Amino acid sequence: MHRRKFIKTAALAGTAMIGLHQFARAWDSEPSLDAVMPVLFVGHGSPMNAIEQNNFNATWKALAKTLPVPKAIMVVSAHWETVGTKVTAMAQPETIHDFGGFPKALFDAQYPAPGSPELAKETAALLAKWQVHEDQSWGLDHGTWSVLMPMYPEAKIPVYQMSLDVRKKPEEQFALAQDLYELRKRGVLIIGSGNIVHNLRMIKWDDTAFDWAAAFNTTVKSLINEGGNYSRLIQYQTLENSKYAIPTPEHYLPLLYALGLKTNKDKVSFFNDVTTNGSIAMTGVLIQSA
Repeated sequence: MHRRKFIKTAALAGTAMIGLHQFARAWDSEPSLDAVMPVLFVGHGSPMNAIEQNNFNATWKALAKTLPVPKAIMVVSAHWETVGTKVTAMAQPETIHDFGGFPKALFDAQYPAPGSPELAKETAALLAKWQVHEDQSWGLDHGTWSVLMPMYPEAKIPVYQMSLDVRKKPEEQFALAQDLYELRKRGVLIIGSGNIVHNLRMIKWDDTAFDWAAAFNTTVKSLINEGGNYSRLIQYQTLENSKYAIPTPEHYLPLLYALGLKTNKDKVSFFNDVTTNGSIAMTGVLIQSA
């Protein structure tokens, strides 16, 4: 049984500063059913984003309407760390409330999406050289359902998770992600769920950001836009302000999974590009065929 991570903090405040009209212009083309599935990195922030009405989850909801309907969704969540890489393989994953100090309404929230034992098995086979194991004990943690509840509220699309292996170096996790590309061709929407800047110890309760937090978010976006091999993003410890922005790696690593799936035929755009509460970046990344 894996130890679940409990977050004892109140809801992260703040609203996205990108307007929904700007969002609509960013994705004003019809989704192509012939293209491979897009890839997302979502800055998930507080689990309260699952049930509150705010610009962050309104943007997620609007984004989902522009995407091809997935055959299934696989999420790499910051909140599932294991020894070895695992994929949930149950037919009906439970909704995990892996936090504390939030209202009862959040603990009552359920996301009863089916799992996909078949795709979990296919994923493990696709990653045979990485010795990925099927898991029956986890479920859907809030890094997954707090994002999918606004995006796909009917909970009809099969959902499964992939864990973060605490033993793998960032470059290994990036390489593993590259081997997931076949899933994009099979209609699987892959989502990395975390935050580019995530430092709960330095959080403050307003909509402003520390200079170092805003600067780090800008640096990461600039390096993403440069493309190439993303070596500086993989070796994130060498980036200025990384010791404050990434005191622990679990919220940053899902970004590397999304970037590992990008090809030179893809374009990149950003959404919810806000750094708030002092030390939380809500910035999301959309990777899709150009």
